[in-house]
Amino acid sequence: MAPARVIAIVFAMDAEARPLIDALGLAPNPRAFARVAGSVPMRCHSGRTAEGADVHVVTSGTCERHGVCNVGTVGAALSTYETCASLKPDVIVNAGTAGGFAKRGGRVGDVYLATTFKNHDRRIPIPGYDAYGVGEYEAWPTPKLAAMLGCKRGTVCTGNSLDATETCRKLLDEHDACVKEMEAAAIAHVAHLFKVPMIAVKTITDIVDGPHATQEEFLANLASAAAALKDVLPKVIAFIDGRDMNDL
Repeated sequence: MAPARVIAIVFAMDAEARPLIDALGLAPNPRAFARVAGSVPMRCHSGRTAEGADVHVVTSGTCERHGVCNVGTVGAALSTYETCASLKPDVIVNAGTAGGFAKRGGRVGDVYLATTFKNHDRRIPIPGYDAYGVGEYEAWPTPKLAAMLGCKRGTVCTGNSLDATETCRKLLDEHDACVKEMEAAAIAHVAHLFKVPMIAVKTITDIVDGPHATQEEFLANLASAAAALKDVLPKVIAFIDGRDMNDL
């Protein structure tokens, strides 16, 4: 497989992406999605590595109605579709914050590389649709990258709520989820449509099965988790840059 020369890093929130954008010195790219008629919410910052690879950091943008980040699967699918169609990346890296599970050894501050992506809140108990609802896309194999980073690996499960109902918790256990978040499975679906390899790097802000309220723990640890992403993602970019995708 050809080396990766165009790397797209997809985030949901500006607060997650901003430390990396600043660290890499990326510039706003207002023409990134110019092919689209009308306005689109996602934003792109672009630059180039010393080795000549193009790096695009894409965020889902701000909801014009509510003035908050477009978190969740709708914004993620839209931004990933346009990223693939307009920027034509060789690889997509979904980066962001997430919940972890104490029962599976997760701790606040941990960094995970995804092995599999599943949905835990698309419950459609009809033959055929049940599997469609779960999704289950494999992440691009990254054994060498995981060894270099020394990070944890596991299944990433996606849902459109920050909290988790008892039914969601049951499915998260059935899926053996190590990471719970709100975008990755949607991004994986679009990457699959475009036949673009996808990996995901997630830092843990809160513990799903812990004693603290998810929203409080998330907000308390968001800045430190984003800083951790700023530290680890340049290593990911440097490792991928120019490397055959079958050698990750």
